[in-house]
Amino acid sequence: MGMQSDHYRFNSILKRGIKSNLKDYLGETDLFGKHGGKTVTIPVPHIEIPHFRFGENGGVGQGDGDEGDSLGSDPRGQGDGRGKAGSGEGDHILEAEVTIDELAEMLGKELGLPDIEPKGEDKIISERYKVRGVSNVGPETLRHFKRGYQRALKRQISEGTYDPLRPLVIPNRDDMRYKALERVPSPQSNAVLIYMMDVSGSMGEEQKRLVRNTTFWLSAWIQHFYKGVEERFIIHDSKAKEVDRHTFFHTRESGGTEFVPVYNLCMDIIAREYDPSAYNIYPFHFTDGDNFSNEDTGKSLKILEDHILPAVNMFGYGQCLVNGQGEGRFLQELKKYFKLEDTSAKVGSKVRAAKLYKNEDIGEVLKHFLRTGR
Repeated sequence: MGMQSDHYRFNSILKRGIKSNLKDYLGETDLFGKHGGKTVTIPVPHIEIPHFRFGENGGVGQGDGDEGDSLGSDPRGQGDGRGKAGSGEGDHILEAEVTIDELAEMLGKELGLPDIEPKGEDKIISERYKVRGVSNVGPETLRHFKRGYQRALKRQISEGTYDPLRPLVIPNRDDMRYKALERVPSPQSNAVLIYMMDVSGSMGEEQKRLVRNTTFWLSAWIQHFYKGVEERFIIHDSKAKEVDRHTFFHTRESGGTEFVPVYNLCMDIIAREYDPSAYNIYPFHFTDGDNFSNEDTGKSLKILEDHILPAVNMFGYGQCLVNGQGEGRFLQELKKYFKLEDTSAKVGSKVRAAKLYKNEDIGEVLKHFLRTGR
């Protein structure tokens, strides 16, 4: 029990270290050593595991050795001493396992994000059980041990059978209490994240790394508020296709860039599979914004306005430029079309556009995309 308690306390220290340096982790290349289900394992450097260390005159405490014998000597005289000693102290890197929910809570507090208020959550109803009190009868699986022992202690004190010098409490059948459950309807809110990325020749590995880290945190935050979350991945150059997660981050094409195909595919997926009255829909598009033609830009903005925005909670556009300079033509047109800098713009209130050029931008992009709590 003591070892388990020490391990728990030490793991708590690791988690506090993650929390206090969360902004540094947002853009870490190898942040997540393992990712499985609802937990991730994060390497935490610069924390030393407690251990015993010998003093300069270490000696043998017991056994066949004589007092003062060096622990490093070979009693048989067979060591040749030719090994080369290393220099410098090794890095101590530990791994702390945290849940996605814990990461989401850390992220929300660090960035000051508002809670998401799902839309359409009353459309899907499931049933769950909620504790509504304590009962005198019930199955052993629902036994309320604390309440039972409290009643047993009170009974023994009142009967004069409790001995403080021998504090033995023995509950009887009448002392036992059980959790009383009630079946209640529970609104179940579902969400889908549709990630779109430009994989044309101008989108390099650095841009994909930034997108990969940003999408992880987006997913972590949104999953914090929904019962069920699906993810869809679309890549595009002058054409668009749906792929799995691995292909999404490891594909690079040499073709041109057009946005109409990817927005059409996004629109089709929503129309076929996700009823906006039952699903909370979050499309995110990452590109360098160097669109092929002004004609394609105009058509893309129209698809976005007429077909995608009416169905979604919000639309996030992440601008990724190779050298981090300028804005890219599409971002300029997007801001102008939806009047993003005009607070009175109605349609534009669902559009979020941000620049993702370097690690330090990830936190600001997350804040910008998620600031309205939709």
